[in-house]
Amino acid sequence: MGPRLDDIDLNLDEFVKKVNADLVGNVVNLASRTARFVQGQTLCDSYPDDGGLFAHAAKRGEAIADAYERCDYNAAIREILQLSDRANKFVEDNAPWNLAKDPAKQDELRRVCTIALNLFRQIAIYLAPVLPRLAERTGRLLNAPIEQWDQSQQPLIGTRVEKFEHMMRRMDRKQVETMIEESKTPEELPTAEAGATDGPEALQQEPLTEQFCSFDDFMKIDMRVARVVEAEDVKESKKLLRLKLSLGGDVTRTVLAGIKEVYKPEELVGRLVICCANLEPRKMRFGVSEGMVLAAGPGGQDIYLLRPDDGAVPGQRVH
Repeated sequence: MGPRLDDIDLNLDEFVKKVNADLVGNVVNLASRTARFVQGQTLCDSYPDDGGLFAHAAKRGEAIADAYERCDYNAAIREILQLSDRANKFVEDNAPWNLAKDPAKQDELRRVCTIALNLFRQIAIYLAPVLPRLAERTGRLLNAPIEQWDQSQQPLIGTRVEKFEHMMRRMDRKQVETMIEESKTPEELPTAEAGATDGPEALQQEPLTEQFCSFDDFMKIDMRVARVVEAEDVKESKKLLRLKLSLGGDVTRTVLAGIKEVYKPEELVGRLVICCANLEPRKMRFGVSEGMVLAAGPGGQDIYLLRPDDGAVPGQRVH
């Protein structure tokens, strides 16, 4: 968007391509292709010679800030992506994946990764006004929280590099459609016709349990709101996805869920679900499942994950 009052032609297919190519394939790729080579190590104690890349990007900081102030986000992002292009060329030219294969070139590898990660951090600072979570995750990766714009003017040295975790995932059109549906107001959502009744088919297929449970029995089940932070296909299985659920803070559960026929892993990341958090861990052929995500439906193609209303947060108990 620019600073003027113009009509906006929002092409959702183009939006998906921009996210995947510019943000994931260009920006985040800088960190994903270099951080793993220096994981657990520290950046160089002095900033290596990078041919003026960092200094050039530092000088562009004022122009980027001015564009933000004028609400000219188009110009700001264009400037930032140009810096990212220059940084990616540096990585391609120096090929850290090749340096990593040669034990004699480990010092050179560390210098290349120090430069690449600093250029990435600089870009994350410039993107912080529109992508604050990327800046937050970059701070965790490099053990240096991003808090001020001026941090873009000085390279980071001597800090420990943590294990790289996905900062942004590729998206598809279905995720955009889901986002649009979730953003609709109640007036826009389809409603049942007046006088409509719910049929008996679901109950006939799965009758109510005849045996009652006591309130104390019910309270033994610890159901919690959880967020899917990682999701991956269990390739050896026809039905299972492996989900990493956050229950808030550092508390997580790994759950093997038989929902592959209905849900794609990339559709689930970031979504809130309901988790049975105190289910006894179950050792399965493909790993240990530490809980269960709750869903309705008889199975197969008829699986509907339960989700809480807006406002719920991971860790809250479901009563």
